[in-house]
Amino acid sequence: YVDKDNHSVVSRMQVSENPLIVDKNSELILIRFEQPFNNHNGGHLEFGPKDGYLYIGFGDGGSRSDPFGNAQKLDNFFGTILRIDTNTDSGYTIPESNPFYNNKNKKGEIWSYGLRNPWRFSFDSMNGDIFIGDVGQDSWEEIDYIESGVGGTNFGWNIMEGNHCYPADTSCNSEGFEPPIYEYPLYVEGVCSVTGGYVYRGDAILSLYGKYIYGDWCTGDIWALIYSD
Repeated sequence: YVDKDNHSVVSRMQVSENPLIVDKNSELILIRFEQPFNNHNGGHLEFGPKDGYLYIGFGDGGSRSDPFGNAQKLDNFFGTILRIDTNTDSGYTIPESNPFYNNKNKKGEIWSYGLRNPWRFSFDSMNGDIFIGDVGQDSWEEIDYIESGVGGTNFGWNIMEGNHCYPADTSCNSEGFEPPIYEYPLYVEGVCSVTGGYVYRGDAILSLYGKYIYGDWCTGDIWALIYSD
């Protein structure tokens, strides 16, 4: 959650005697840091189906265009997906397999970075691959992909927006950035903000099996995307 002082907070709590109600007094804060602006907080977290670690998405810190270049820095949590081990009595530990583990100049919790506002990411329940709906700035909404177990991916924001240099009228070096697996233009026919979904692995709608389902906040439309290599 984001508290009244504009800090992003990740906490662990116990349920009360009623399993549908949290015991507020049991709160143990794991991560807390101040947001420079009040937008692009990310705000999604999920446990990995294969490794059991907690993955946490944060936006670039807000305003517009990532004015501080946060998403390309590795000394803060902005514009990242973190990966931590909460299987402890208190706090958390950093998995040794994290790409920046034990690097004093980089946050060891970071799993991937270069994201603007990852809303939302999810795991393919079959293989643990990660799909990310990353909200665009001026021109492009994007779907990003991380193969299961692959850390350190840089998706390029704020040097790239989707497959394109940012700002659009500039030139840039895209070497080392992971391009999206799909992008669609912003503010065309009312679209404005991607909402990441899930790879469907159910058996009720066979025509959707294995497809990534996602939507857009402004239109309310829902689409199915086929990812193939």
